Amino acid sequence: MKDENWDDLRLFMHVAAEGGLVGAAERTGISAPTIGRRMLALERATGHSLFSRHTKGYSLTPDGEVLLKHVQIMEMQAATIRRWNENGYCLPIVSVAGDGWLSLFLARNLREIWTPEDDFRLCVKATESEVDLTFREAEIALTDRRPPGGNLAARQSERIVYAIYATPEVATEPQERFISIGRELASRPADKWISRQPDKWISIWTTTLASLLEIARSGGGRVVLPSFIGDSEPGLVRLGEPIEELSADLWITMHDDDRHRPEVRQVIERLAALFRRHGELFSGRPAIRT
Repeated sequence: MKDENWDDLRLFMHVAAEGGLVGAAERTGISAPTIGRRMLALERATGHSLFSRHTKGYSLTPDGEVLLKHVQIMEMQAATIRRWNENGYCLPIVSVAGDGWLSLFLARNLREIWTPEDDFRLCVKATESEVDLTFREAEIALTDRRPPGGNLAARQSERIVYAIYATPEVATEPQERFISIGRELASRPADKWISRQPDKWISIWTTTLASLLEIARSGGGRVVLPSFIGDSEPGLVRLGEPIEELSADLWITMHDDDRHRPEVRQVIERLAALFRRHGELFSGRPAIRT
């Protein structure tokens, strides 16, 4: 193999992990045909047959298994270099990734997961996309589903529920007008729920969760929020029971190699304790304010 292409090797890891092109395409955002062509090119470049292709997907050949082990070692070294380059002589960074609502909750409860006296720095990463822990896009990811396996570890936390909220004035209006994230940006089930209800009327769209919350607090309409946000907003009331189909378990997920780092383990324990202390807020058990 004359010209090693790290991007193709990373794609190779995704295809191996997902067992085919479709799963790798969903994870990377690269089309399945493009990934297929690049895997063929990789096989030609290495001079080895890396995959057995069949109707159910791709499985690794013995040569593919060998290459995968080499690439995993390369990725571990690359992650070490990235951390060295980022940190230099500074304190290490622990990056915690979650959706916008969870990131807001962490920001509001910062002192429970980090203090200036800690011997590490903290990054609260708000993202609506799936975080790739294999390639260290974060040390810890807060997700609504358990990881499929591989080199990832997960710790189940609280149950998250969603409900409808509004100001007291909007709650008394005869017509149920809603606020929503724009359809082109809606990625989470809660963002898409209103658009899928034939009897719901959306009067205002916005592009960010921060704007969504501010518009709701300004009386712009009803809004679907996780209970750990909605029930803690003094200017909003909850209307009715939680929406059962939107409920999901919260998982604290990390790469198996990272969870033994002292600073990562410390943040994991603090996150688990924080969510446990606010378990009733997450599960929507506080009294309904109507």
